[in-house]
Amino acid sequence: MVTPASMNMDAMFRCDFKDAPAELAHFWEHTVGSDHALMALRADWREQLKRCHDELGFRHVRFHGLLSDDVGTLICHNDAPLYSFFNADQIVDFLLSIGMKPFVELSFMPAMLASGDKTVFNYRGNVTAPKDYGQWAALIGKLVAHWVERYGVAEVRTWFFEVWNEPNLEYFGSGRQSDYFTLYRHSAQAIKAIDTQLRVGGPATAMNAWIADFRDFCARGGIPVDFISTHHYPTDAFGKEGDDTETQLSLSPRSVLREQARGVRAQAGDLPVYYTEWNSSSNSRDPLHDEPFAAAFVIKTVMEASGLVQGYSYWTFSDIFEENYFPSEPFHGGFGLLTLHGIAKPAYRAFELLRQLGTALLPVEGSHATADAWVIRHAAQATILLTNFALPRQPIATTRVRVSLRNAQAPLRATIQRIDAHHANAKRCWQDLGTPTYPDPSALAQLRAASAMEHEVQLFGYADGILEFDVALPPQAVAAVTVHFAAH
Repeated sequence: MVTPASMNMDAMFRCDFKDAPAELAHFWEHTVGSDHALMALRADWREQLKRCHDELGFRHVRFHGLLSDDVGTLICHNDAPLYSFFNADQIVDFLLSIGMKPFVELSFMPAMLASGDKTVFNYRGNVTAPKDYGQWAALIGKLVAHWVERYGVAEVRTWFFEVWNEPNLEYFGSGRQSDYFTLYRHSAQAIKAIDTQLRVGGPATAMNAWIADFRDFCARGGIPVDFISTHHYPTDAFGKEGDDTETQLSLSPRSVLREQARGVRAQAGDLPVYYTEWNSSSNSRDPLHDEPFAAAFVIKTVMEASGLVQGYSYWTFSDIFEENYFPSEPFHGGFGLLTLHGIAKPAYRAFELLRQLGTALLPVEGSHATADAWVIRHAAQATILLTNFALPRQPIATTRVRVSLRNAQAPLRATIQRIDAHHANAKRCWQDLGTPTYPDPSALAQLRAASAMEHEVQLFGYADGILEFDVALPPQAVAAVTVHFAAH
């Protein structure tokens, strides 16, 4: 409801429809993350990925462990190497069948090539260096050549090949640059030997690490590199060892990922930048992943990354995820946008709102400690995205926001969609149901209904080319107001 002009607003945002827009490329739709390759053979994983592609627009998917022994890409059989690409092909065949493509992470080390027995995760992915880099290069070359023969070089040129995962962490190997650079050189050269237009990149680091050094290494050695990839979370490098996620988050600057991305963009030079992992935390059991906080975080983070990156891959699309163990509880704080049962979390609805946006991002005047606003034009409508977001333990309260749009034509109608504690919040419904570990069909139906966003009427005022409306935003909330105009 529009409030009287004399009433004091907590936040005021202004936009002029005559201002020149910037392009809002839907870079967040480029790729989405998953667990590890073997999960891509599950029927429920496939069903959820297709839904994310159809409803959220994701075009590539990235996962670990394509080369691990459980996929069988290369194993030792009767004391001899056995290359078997059947399972890998089954995964790619499915992706192509639903209109998606792989963002191929070349990991982890097949046991028969491994120089040691160090492993990660429940599925025991080997993270040691190859004992013979020539044999590693042969594996990469054979796999890529097979895919070129099977799918055609024109198709495989649309894929991305990323070497390893977070090599700067000792958890995923030695943590030494020299070891990773050697692995990257052999991998990239093996791929380019198949076709020079296939895309390969790295360094796939955690915490935005090694970007400048990696570029210098490739330039000095004439090593091919087509893109920069890295990861970040707002919990990176904040807090002390042993602190919980909430403490680490509370110590982060509010727009820390935007500032990190700006640094990577500058270091990457003219190379495209693909973040192949990001989320509100790197904790796979973080309650905030299931709550409206995550939706507000997604909207703010994505909109602030506009113009800085070519791809921004949320980690992950589904709670069908078993790095540590396979959970049963529907809302256990998993990374996914969807629960085990395919219930949309608030973060899923945030990506649904982003999917609806156009590509013309207009300048907005105004600032507030916790509220932000973006205005996006598309055909005969404009969407005003609003968030009220703060990191844990930081002050936040219900905020009344007024938006003023100048040089606007008379609108036909306006609607609002909300994500907050009382809207599109299935976890709250689950708690009201008594937190069942194994919800029955009736409970699942209630959870699905509670997860949905509604289109409600948004009141507005219009006079002399100025359109105004007010929205009350509770803490950790998202609202999307869509204003419809008559088509020209």
